[in-house]
Amino acid sequence: MNPTDNTGNKTLNVIADADKFNSWMYQTIKPFTYGSILEIGSGIGNISKYFIQNNYSITLSDFDEFYLDRLKKDFSSNNNVKDFQSIDLQKKDFQAEYENLKESYDTIIMLNVLEHLEDDAYAIENCRYLLKQNGTFIILVPAYSLLYSRMDKELNHFRRYTSTSLKNKIIAGDFSVRKSFYFNFLGIFAWLYGKILRIKVLPSSEMSLFNKLVPLGKVLDKIVFNKIGLSTIVVAKKQSSKSV
Repeated sequence: MNPTDNTGNKTLNVIADADKFNSWMYQTIKPFTYGSILEIGSGIGNISKYFIQNNYSITLSDFDEFYLDRLKKDFSSNNNVKDFQSIDLQKKDFQAEYENLKESYDTIIMLNVLEHLEDDAYAIENCRYLLKQNGTFIILVPAYSLLYSRMDKELNHFRRYTSTSLKNKIIAGDFSVRKSFYFNFLGIFAWLYGKILRIKVLPSSEMSLFNKLVPLGKVLDKIVFNKIGLSTIVVAKKQSSKSV
């Protein structure tokens, strides 16, 4: 399939126009980022661009050469983009393959990526390998198996998580959890709508409407104290006990 025709690429392009939503996600994770940042699975740069605009030192990555080429085309002229890397967290003998990147980053952000990876524990282990000692790992994934839908299937999601299941995965990978919370309570209703109608690809009209409702979404997240949401976020710190 031509990458421009697949569900993932179509979804990323629909979300690209949702400026309020993308800014909300960026503002949510920004307080935990510092130093040399690696974004795993940058896609077409929907969140990357906010870090770039705010002069963070960032390396963009993807395992798909189609996306990597687009990232280079769109962001190569920005001096604070330090590098572009092809990183496959499922690659056999990962540590040997990426030895040059061992303990290279202060912060790793991975947004809506882990659910695409069959061996998520191995992916977390490999992120740990890339982090400096005491580095920060920020991960966002879709929440609740009950919400698994046709869109999840079309996007090649292996699973959805809860806050507890994600924390357990992270702790098992020898990280300490600094913060764990849900994000985007309002989005649950939009996703349920899509599940009931068996929608295959995120519709641009619905995403445009949701983008306009982001101010309401922010208020609702405060009302529910981030105890429920369409996504769950964990911020973790690399433990120094494991030899890598």
